[in-house]
Amino acid sequence: MDDRYVAGGLISRCEHCAVRNGAVCGALKPDEIEHLNRIVRRRTVKPGETILSDEEPADFLANIVSGVIKLTKTLSDGRQQIVGLQFAPDFLGRAYGASHRYFAEAATEVELCCFPRAEFEKLLVIYPDLEHRLFERTLRELDAAREWMVLLGRKTAEEKVASFMVMLARRSAIIGCGGKDPQDVARFMMPLTRADIADCLGLTIETVSRQITRLKVQSVVRVLDSRSFLVPSMDRLCAAAGLDSTEI
Repeated sequence: MDDRYVAGGLISRCEHCAVRNGAVCGALKPDEIEHLNRIVRRRTVKPGETILSDEEPADFLANIVSGVIKLTKTLSDGRQQIVGLQFAPDFLGRAYGASHRYFAEAATEVELCCFPRAEFEKLLVIYPDLEHRLFERTLRELDAAREWMVLLGRKTAEEKVASFMVMLARRSAIIGCGGKDPQDVARFMMPLTRADIADCLGLTIETVSRQITRLKVQSVVRVLDSRSFLVPSMDRLCAAAGLDSTEI
């Protein structure tokens, strides 16, 4: 996990960053971005490596530039539960928190823009738009957590697996259900193993495999290879997930 400072040319890189508009830094003007860049470190993390550890001091926060991060909570007896996934341009870590509440592990290769927590919190005071954007993201995460409670508590196995795929299609392919073009498709990579998907959804590995096969047989999804999927119709996938376009 090599940290490296990014010197000249970072302003240009930020201007052409594919995720900037959706990231918290998208709230900043060019001169304000320059202020942010004085504290930023660029970091690349390999798949399987730990980024944050449960209960360790919260020394830094980060924008996810690319890749997928797996968030895990460890119980007192050592058991672990996957509690969420984060994608670009999500914000990793919690401002104003003294410690982290979960493990964050790279599910794929991940690129981060990291900020020292204390310095970033000072910028939140200086730039209210940045604080507002961070607050908006926090509320969206709260909404997502409530939706996940419904998924775990009330949905069938097929709806759980289909809902998981809807999330990946939306985040990876940046596409929603009920698009104007009925031929719209989404392609996405599955960032987790089937064992991890089972852990995430509260299912067995066999059930996950069976439901993926069922969705494939029904032509709701197409399996391109062991990790790549194509969705011919987001409407059909949403229906299998027990969702409609008003919920996306």
